[in-house]
Amino acid sequence: MSEFVLQQQNEAAVEQQKPKEMIRRLVWKICIATLILMAIGSATRVMNAGLACPDWPLCYGELVPAKQMNLQVFLEWFHRLDAALIGVSAIALFGLSWWHRRFLPSWIPWASTFALFLIVFQGILGGLTVTELLRFDIVTAHLGTALLFFSTLLIIGTALTPYQGNGTVGKLPWVGLTAAVLVYLQSLLGALVGSRWALHQCLGGSQLCTVMYSHIAGLVPPTVAILAMVFICWRTPALHPALRRLANIAGGLLTLQILLGFATFKLHLQVEPLTVSHQAIGAALLGTLVAFTVLAMRDSSGESRVLLAEAGRLARVE
Repeated sequence: MSEFVLQQQNEAAVEQQKPKEMIRRLVWKICIATLILMAIGSATRVMNAGLACPDWPLCYGELVPAKQMNLQVFLEWFHRLDAALIGVSAIALFGLSWWHRRFLPSWIPWASTFALFLIVFQGILGGLTVTELLRFDIVTAHLGTALLFFSTLLIIGTALTPYQGNGTVGKLPWVGLTAAVLVYLQSLLGALVGSRWALHQCLGGSQLCTVMYSHIAGLVPPTVAILAMVFICWRTPALHPALRRLANIAGGLLTLQILLGFATFKLHLQVEPLTVSHQAIGAALLGTLVAFTVLAMRDSSGESRVLLAEAGRLARVE
């Protein structure tokens, strides 16, 4: 009898996991597409292709402007295409989350709703960047919203990822959260530098130097926070390997980001791949910190210990 009950419980558990797995896979695919989208957006800016399509949402009044197609038009057109695909995927995530809400944590459908709101708002900002001729505050908000959408997806995906911690994280969730917030703010400063071409103007005519130097000085707080996170992880015994691995990745991405920033500054933004890589690595660093923070919070919340206790109970029934 106990074996029959256990079999029924296992089958029910498998059925409950299917929606989570489906949504988790969809979220990670959207995350990758969003990271690519931000890299293409950066390439569009540094290649002066932001107005390569003078109208919106079409390009030269067509879905595919074959006659006008060149590198700059292709970058802007492909940027819009990727954004449209992500928008459709966000709608699918919204629908699936609410349809399978019985099998998901109660906050997941609301998080998917927030993600859909962000992508709609992002589309509006994308249109305004064209109609308002790349106004710097709209361009900055465009990237800031993209990073917030990216972070929201990562929170959902990481929360649905199987994970069993051991309760040794201590204050690491708060350290990770602080580092993530500081990196996000530093990314906004970087977007402001790029959207106002502050480096060119400062080096060329000593204008907007305050903006540029604010971005340089702003490097210090997130660097200290990330190094503190990495140091605490190294000094914490029995820390989950996933957290230690993410901390090491964050440290490596930070080092690479600083080197790319220095090279970009010294070369006066003349090497486009360096500038694009600088923004892409910054987004990847933010994503790593978000994933680290979510896992650390799950570890400290006692969720993993509850799952272990439940597994032990089932084993005793068997």
